[in-house]
Amino acid sequence: MQRNPPVPSPSTPYGKPLSGWRLRVYGVIFESDTRAGRAFDIALVCLILASVVVVVLDSIAPIYASHHELLTALEWCFTVLFTLEYAARLACVRHPLKYARSFYGIIDLLAVVPTYLAVLVPGLHALIDVRVLRLLRIFRILKLGAYVAEYSALGSALAASRRKILVFLSFVMMVVLVMGTLMYVVEGAENGFTSIPLGIYWAITTMTTVGFGDITPHTSLGRLIASAMMLLGWGTLAVPTGIVTAEFTAQKLQRPEAPTRTCPECLTEGHGGDARFCRDCGAPMPALRRVTGAAG
Repeated sequence: MQRNPPVPSPSTPYGKPLSGWRLRVYGVIFESDTRAGRAFDIALVCLILASVVVVVLDSIAPIYASHHELLTALEWCFTVLFTLEYAARLACVRHPLKYARSFYGIIDLLAVVPTYLAVLVPGLHALIDVRVLRLLRIFRILKLGAYVAEYSALGSALAASRRKILVFLSFVMMVVLVMGTLMYVVEGAENGFTSIPLGIYWAITTMTTVGFGDITPHTSLGRLIASAMMLLGWGTLAVPTGIVTAEFTAQKLQRPEAPTRTCPECLTEGHGGDARFCRDCGAPMPALRRVTGAAG
């Protein structure tokens, strides 16, 4: 009996090809479940790290003076490789414009454009460092899908706690406004507190325990107020952490983890942990392997 051609999974945002060389290239570039996909991701991360190292070395004057030609040649090699990789990503997806407008698509473009623009405007060469953002792909190599899910849960916890955090921030703003104004009155311009905004700046740096030391109290009353601000800031910093942690824990208990897998034959994503066969092509699904001790 002839099977129907595999239908791209709706969870695939850019459109997975149905067959042919585009499907094979897609499996290598966008999937890390296969040996070729893992090797591609590892090679890509190594190239990204090496290219960033080259940019950093190029900013050091002695190294630039003695190895400028070598560093320039290496940078162009990296740029050509990243350009080919970006073109391959656009070519193997069914919706290249959607990928080009995605977060990673924009980062991929910014990783190569500055080098070409630097030929016309040398000052733009520093923008090449933006490709370090592409190291986010390392999560695919290490199969930290659970960690990515935790980041989503953390975002949900922040969104759910936004009202409590806003109330807390409003309290902090009232405290720094009152304390900054009080220090302006107590210390005065002769001790560096020339305005209320400058006093608020001092209150913020003191409450957050940063303490640049560019403005310090000189009177006994001012130092007493500063001591109270330090103690208040030490206890205040733990409040938003406790709010988000409580919400994060509550959401994690309410929503158990649901691992997903990718079919090794048609590369369809989104299969549950208990799936025995692919829902599209019918191929047997490999046993789910659980990684223990990854958090250490």
